[in-house]
Parts: sequence; C-alpha cells; structure tokens
Amino acid sequence: MDRNSQQTLKRNRHEETRFLSAPEVARMIAERGLPQCLQGVAANIAQDFLRWKSFDKSARLACHSRDGVIELMPIADDKSFTFKYVNGHPKNTAIGLPTVMAFGVLADVATGMPLLISELTLTTAIRTAATSAVAARALARANSRTMALIGNGAQSEFQALAFHHLLGIEEIRLYDCDPSATAKLVRNLERSGDAANLVLTVCSSAREAVCGADIVTTVTADKTNAAILSADMIEPGVHLNAVGGDCPGKTEIPPEVMALAKVFVEYEPQTRIEGDLQQMPTDFAVTELWEVLAGRNVGRASDAEVTMFDSVGFAIEDFSALRFLRDLAMSNDVGQSIELIPSLEDPKDLFRLLQPARASQAAIAASVVI
Repeated sequence: MDRNSQQTLKRNRHEETRFLSAPEVARMIAERGLPQCLQGVAANIAQDFLRWKSFDKSARLACHSRDGVIELMPIADDKSFTFKYVNGHPKNTAIGLPTVMAFGVLADVATGMPLLISELTLTTAIRTAATSAVAARALARANSRTMALIGNGAQSEFQALAFHHLLGIEEIRLYDCDPSATAKLVRNLERSGDAANLVLTVCSSAREAVCGADIVTTVTADKTNAAILSADMIEPGVHLNAVGGDCPGKTEIPPEVMALAKVFVEYEPQTRIEGDLQQMPTDFAVTELWEVLAGRNVGRASDAEVTMFDSVGFAIEDFSALRFLRDLAMSNDVGQSIELIPSLEDPKDLFRLLQPARASQAAIAASVVI
C-alpha cells in the first residue's frame, strides 16, 4: 500500500460516522433481549458513576415553552464527548407523537469527529429504567419483592422489567388515572416472554397500590406540581423512586413526603432546578448517588428508614447508553456509514468542496443552451 493510500485509509477511518435508526436499535435490542440490554446499560451506568470525577459535567440546557421543554444534555471524559437532544411534551400523544423524543451523538474528544448518531427515544426509556435499578440496588431494602408503579405510560414497561430482572421484584401493583394506560401495560407485559413470572395487580388508587409495597415508582407525565403520594401513605422502610418530576414546575412528590425521606440525586445542581427537590429549601440535605456507589457516603442506614431517589435524568446515563449502543452495533455490524463531515483531499481547502457542484451546474446549463 503506497503512502497516499495509507493516508486515505487513515482519513476514512476518522471520517466515518455510524448512524443508528430507531428500527435498527429496536431490532438490536429485540435480538439481544431487553433484560440483557437493561443489564448491560445498568452495568455501564454503574461503571461511569464510579468515574464521576473523570467527567466534565454541567446541568442540561433547557428551552421551556407553555406545553413542554426541549433540552441538550452534554458530557465528556478524556476520550469521548456525548450529547442528547430530548424533549418533553405531555400533550403530544393527542396528535400522535411521543411525549419524549430523543437522539444522541458520540464524538471523539481527540479530533472532535462525530463517530455515532443514534436514536435515543427507545434508549432513553431503557437507560432511565436501568438508572432506577442501579439506585434501588444501592438504596432499597435487600429483600424487596413488591413494587407499586404509579403512572403506566410509555416508560412503565421498562421500569417494571428492570425491577423484575435486576432486583428480583415479584409483584407490581399498578395504578394510573387513565385505566387504558394500565390495560396497555398489563397487555404488553402479559404478551412479553420477559415477564412470565411477574405478578401484576391492578389497583383502583395510588393509596391501594402503595399499601405494603417495598418500592414505590412514580412516573407520571403532566407538567404540573402534582401530589401523587401523601405523608400518611408512606410506610417505614419504603424506597421511593421518583422519575416523573424532571423540569421546573413539574413535580410528583410533595414536600411533606420528601421531609420523611433520606433523599438521593444524580447531579445536585441540576436536580435542585428540575427535580422534586425544587420545592425544598436550599439547605435541604441530599446525597449524590455516585457517593453511595463509591462507598464515600452511606445509603440506607436501616430497614426502617425511608429513602428516595429524585431522578431527573443526567447526561452521564446517556453517555453510558451510547457506549452500549456503539459496542452492540459494532459487534453486530448494524447501522450505516453517513457522510456527515465532508471528505477533503486538503483539509485546509473547504472551498474546493463546491467545485464539483458548480461544474455539474455548468454542464446542465450548457446542455440547456444547446
């Protein structure tokens, strides 16, 4: 191979951007198995949380509107940079669109070259459920077997299966103010071979659902300051997994319930703005989850203690998920190479990229004149 061919091969390797569409990601996950993918993403999240100080972190950039929010979530270590574009529009289902839609990019820090562009709508549901499981393994009672799942929308199946397969939850008590959402969840899980040994109990109220539950997961979507639980519904030793409150003015757990719990968060500066924590005084004490995973701080102190994970979603989790997708796609040769970045013989001569286009236009013009 001559020197020019070597340079071309080297350049092409750096210029390749792999694109993963939503159908391709869905097919990969179905072929690998959702429980295995939940486990893989959870393992990446735990690994990356243990490298917490290796990341350049910031709260996400959010643009709020009357009906929703559009956000960018960037993060980087010394090798890779990722960001996620994601929205949250609870009214979207009325016009046939998902409440949450997302895509993400993984780039090489050394060159800035984008190496992967992928759908993250489906993947966000997986990484959110995986994060819930990582937190619950560290914070819930070791013998937890029953979970209440309040809010049975688009993310509910993923939460149910993550807790079933990663924590050993045997019964899930279901409630949603929309009975059709619960019926959808039951139907999907009953048809899924991944939930064969999971007992599903449909409840008529949130109070009924949480009664006797070891873990309570709330994942509602309305952009309101809701009160899904009340203080008298909180039993000693329960672990609260609060997933739905994730932007200013959107909360699920009222202050009187939070005051009963030892509260854990992902990235405190972001959660104080967006989580249920936004309702609490600025001196209300919380612990970042990475400190518990790293053994730097205590999680649950006793079986009677109430713990709460105020989950808003943080960029490190998308970093972990994109790593998982990249590795899965590479090992299965899934995705297509796209020319997102121009290929230049001389990287300093960007203008020359226009010459073939101009020559083609000139030829067309000449043929018209003739």
